[in-house]
Amino acid sequence: MSLTRDDLRAAVSVGTITEAQAASILSLSDARRGARENLSGLDEPFELFKGFNEIFIVVGLTILYAGWAGLTGLSVLFVENPGAQMMLYAGFSMAAVAGLAAYFTLKRRMIAPSIALSIMFAISAMQFGSSLGDVLSNQTPTVWAIASGFTGAWLFLYWAIFRVPFTLLLVAISVFGTTFTLTLVSGASLMDARQMFLLSGTGPFSILTILLGFIGLAIALWFDMSDPHRVTRRAQNGFWLHIIAAPAIVNTVALTLFESDTTVSLLLLTAFLALMAIFAIVIDRRSFLVAAIGYVVALAITVIEGNAFLVILMLGAGLVFLGARWEAMRRAIMSALPEFPGKSSLPPYAKENS
Repeated sequence: MSLTRDDLRAAVSVGTITEAQAASILSLSDARRGARENLSGLDEPFELFKGFNEIFIVVGLTILYAGWAGLTGLSVLFVENPGAQMMLYAGFSMAAVAGLAAYFTLKRRMIAPSIALSIMFAISAMQFGSSLGDVLSNQTPTVWAIASGFTGAWLFLYWAIFRVPFTLLLVAISVFGTTFTLTLVSGASLMDARQMFLLSGTGPFSILTILLGFIGLAIALWFDMSDPHRVTRRAQNGFWLHIIAAPAIVNTVALTLFESDTTVSLLLLTAFLALMAIFAIVIDRRSFLVAAIGYVVALAITVIEGNAFLVILMLGAGLVFLGARWEAMRRAIMSALPEFPGKSSLPPYAKENS
């Protein structure tokens, strides 16, 4: 009987071995049996909870947090200047959530409660930051810049301590929020939410969106390539960053081409989506493609009128085909590609037998 990757992931999740030890064991195993020549295609690991007890605990944590939020919210209704009091309550909430995370995340290694606690910590940090912003300024963009910046900084510290991969998604959202609000503070105006994605629109927002998307993608790839076998949380960190990076990149290009509404622009959009599909296959990230296509479907419904469902039908058929033939297509593409920097750090692919 031999150990599988699932066995190693389970051992890491319960703390039996460390991530570095799991990666070393797998690397040694693959080196001994020539993994890159003989392994079959690997699925993309994804896990939101390990059992219904985790869901049970999440429900309890949610009710507990909602009750606390309701009590503290009602208690400040009749306070003339509630800013300081709200900061006190929010600070207590952050400390309490961190205490719960020390048990459910660090000790029990639970997935769903850890994600829920990350969200609760983000809400509490945002509450503290917005209250602090109200005390320091009466300008709405400045208040939100302070709130999002404060939230992002504390979320990054939270991730550094508890290493919950989902927290990086919240950090990335905070970075987007801080960047956009600081841009508003500097004098730029945002008249329409689509300006954040429309490259032909006015203002710097769409440029910032796609730039931050590429930065997020680069960090996600760094995590992925440091754990090509995807047995540690480094790969999970990459997973959640792909979820935010893909829409920022694809949605910006897609909306810009949709707005052109010409045959050439639709052909360019088709070519761009095909390129993104190949890229997702090469890096072996279905999550990148699903997140990107999901926003394209939403765009098709809101922007295209008569042909929206035709576009959705074609996208759906393409996803089903890719899902059914992913491993074979990745084997063919990776075998055909010449050697390039980082190719050996991507997830293994099985070469066809000669």
